[in-house]
Amino acid sequence: MNAVAPLPPAAVEIVALSKRYAPGTPAAVDAIDLRIASGSYCCLLGPSGCGKSTTLRMIAGHESVTSGDILLDNRNITNLPAAMRGTAMMFQSFALFPHLSATDNVAFSLKMKGVGKAERQKRARDLLARVAMGHLAERKPGELSGGQQQRVALARALITEPRVLLLDEPLSALDPFLRIQMRAELRRWQKELGLTFVHVTHSQEEAMALADTMVVMNHGVIEQVGSPHEIYNHPANEFVARFMGGHNVIDTPAGPIAVRNDHMRIAADSQADGLAAAITDVEYQGTYVLLGLALEAAAPERRNVSVLLGEAAFLASPYAQGETVRLSWAEADACALAVAP
Repeated sequence: MNAVAPLPPAAVEIVALSKRYAPGTPAAVDAIDLRIASGSYCCLLGPSGCGKSTTLRMIAGHESVTSGDILLDNRNITNLPAAMRGTAMMFQSFALFPHLSATDNVAFSLKMKGVGKAERQKRARDLLARVAMGHLAERKPGELSGGQQQRVALARALITEPRVLLLDEPLSALDPFLRIQMRAELRRWQKELGLTFVHVTHSQEEAMALADTMVVMNHGVIEQVGSPHEIYNHPANEFVARFMGGHNVIDTPAGPIAVRNDHMRIAADSQADGLAAAITDVEYQGTYVLLGLALEAAAPERRNVSVLLGEAAFLASPYAQGETVRLSWAEADACALAVAP
């Protein structure tokens, strides 16, 4: 008899958690179960209205629970006030007080707890130095860039010494270049601090860059949990394959499959077997070329597919809009998809 490997210690465990805003209405979060390993970076990912932010707010204590339980380090925190949970929230807007300096913003929660001015300011300055903001400690938010404000917001969340840091789309207000830079900083801070981060985002790219564990949600339920590599290469169903992007969903006699568009094979119509398709779009994107195609014999919802070719491969054998081609794939590159009941 094989021994069952022990589960990693869970910082956060969610058991049959539900949120319904009014009787008789669809659940915003519908009886989900989830374990978030201690010291990991977990991203809740999904389209708008999927329940990811509601889940985060319930963990934080900013949203009441309709049913189910939330445990932090095996302690049931479901009905505890936010301040007693051992979590801290970093909001999308940063929510800094505009009239206070960075130091006073970071120290504010300690002031509310009655900590003396000298001690709270020392702790605030120490944290600002840790996030490379010590030299700007006396500036007000209006005198700081978006990235600098985010560092102040992070220091303010950390001063309460939380076990779990909750981040509600913290990068969405930043410009694309700064977003990539701050992504790297968040990941570095998480590893250095050894804390559990739970991060809500609607960006597939952001989740894949940051997460140890991705949780893909839709309509209040969890569709799939796994590492970015597992979810991108082995989507559980059609929703995950399409939401993650870069996949074609194709009907076969054995059922629907997903094939990454960079794993598709394309050849001239006269040269190969496979599915007949017409090229509808050719999009040059620098290091690669994205071809849009329409399958000739497919249901309307399965007709549009794409093929990603490296620039050199495309230039060696270019294709033009309107051309008829044949598509195929290696059996090993096809991922069988679960069919909704």
